[in-house]
Amino acid sequence: MPEHFRALIVILALASLVFAIARTPVCAVATAAPDYLRRRNLWIAVTLAAFLPGSYWVYAAIAGLLLVATSERESNKLALFYLLLLAVPAIQAEIPGIGPIRYLLTLTHPRLLALTVLLPSFLSSIARAQRAPVPNSLADKLLACYLLYGLGIQWVDDSLTNTLRSAFYAFVDVVLPYYVASRSIRTLADARDALAALVVAAMISAALGSFEFIRHWLLYASLPDALGQPWQFGHYLPRNDSLRAAAATGQPIVLGFVVMVALGGWLFLSRRMQWWHRLAGSALLGIGLVAPISRGPWVGAALLAVTFVATGPFAATRLLQAGTLAVASLPVIAATPAAQQVMDYLPFIGNVEADNVTYRQRLFDVALDVIGQHPLFGSPDFLETPELQQMRQGEGLIDIVNTYLGIALRSGLIGLALFCGFFAAVAGGLVTALRRHAGPQDELRWLGRSLLAMLVAMLATIATVSSISVVATIYWSIAGLIVAYGRLSVREGAC
Repeated sequence: MPEHFRALIVILALASLVFAIARTPVCAVATAAPDYLRRRNLWIAVTLAAFLPGSYWVYAAIAGLLLVATSERESNKLALFYLLLLAVPAIQAEIPGIGPIRYLLTLTHPRLLALTVLLPSFLSSIARAQRAPVPNSLADKLLACYLLYGLGIQWVDDSLTNTLRSAFYAFVDVVLPYYVASRSIRTLADARDALAALVVAAMISAALGSFEFIRHWLLYASLPDALGQPWQFGHYLPRNDSLRAAAATGQPIVLGFVVMVALGGWLFLSRRMQWWHRLAGSALLGIGLVAPISRGPWVGAALLAVTFVATGPFAATRLLQAGTLAVASLPVIAATPAAQQVMDYLPFIGNVEADNVTYRQRLFDVALDVIGQHPLFGSPDFLETPELQQMRQGEGLIDIVNTYLGIALRSGLIGLALFCGFFAAVAGGLVTALRRHAGPQDELRWLGRSLLAMLVAMLATIATVSSISVVATIYWSIAGLIVAYGRLSVREGAC
């Protein structure tokens, strides 16, 4: 039996188990049972379409038709998008061009989802806005400036064809997730449903990642060859004697990033669940966070927890108690046989692959020198500079493992300022909205605390990873959710 067929059996078995276990608590607090079952069936169908035909274009055709036919009955398009986002890896395939144009566009699974699920919602939102205009927020304007600025500086140095492609990618990859999240989420129930879908998708990935970690077998590694499309991700990456899990994300740090973000949603949803459901879900997401052995998401998860507690009732007391407990438990942990092995993996103090930390420090110093050569507008060929050529690794790659550095190198300090300004505007709107809901048991305040914790964790973690795979999709859409929360907060406060 081919490897990808054996992997499919394991994927379907583990995913079905997670769907079955999560159904009761999720349907009790967030999602209607018919919606949950329909989305589950669609997840399975899309997965089968990817693994069985043996052709990327057959998968794309089948999945596209299923999504178009099913999404018409979907009331919460963002929830459907989140649940299916990690069903298939973001393997790239070029749509062939005509004549001198070698290819038209590059298709991926997230782009297929955006075009079939989010685009109809975008068009509906535009039509609704024409009847009842929604004022653009500061975040909307800064995002538009960031995208237009990036296209403008590309047009100066690149061909019109490539600039038009980039404009299409900006619309599909950035505008659609952000706009649909910020406009289609109009009630607290919508937000619950969307976050529940993201959490369930992350739980499935956590279960698959845990299996990969234990069995030393990447379940999606054989899929690119089966589809006839090469992929730069999805390779076996060991750390010490362990295999770093990746699931459908293709990269361990991306899997850790997704699970980390989902933990923020879980903090909001689980408060209304039975204690055993909270315990089981927390354990699964916790294991899923450990399995990729990625330190950046671990630090992000710690910041997420601190932010959530710091914005809750009795924040100072609880933070002090947590800190005291952590310090008091260190001698006990150190006395266990596996303590040193665990500590070796920890960020800042561990010595496993410490050269990765050294590489990141050198990259930061070298990147600052390169940015200094083109400080305002960046350079399209920054990777060709002698300074960065020295950072080429054994695989022949120069890995810009920092989203902020990547933006500054490519589009200069102006581009970086617009990017950071956008998220500053998002954060400012969220903090303002939180002040409207001071009651510790106010569900809108709990949602705001969770979203703020997710935002802080994301902004910290993308300093350790470039915007590969679904990383950017997640942070643009969560930013949209936060903007929607601000509008929802205003409406609820007025009632």
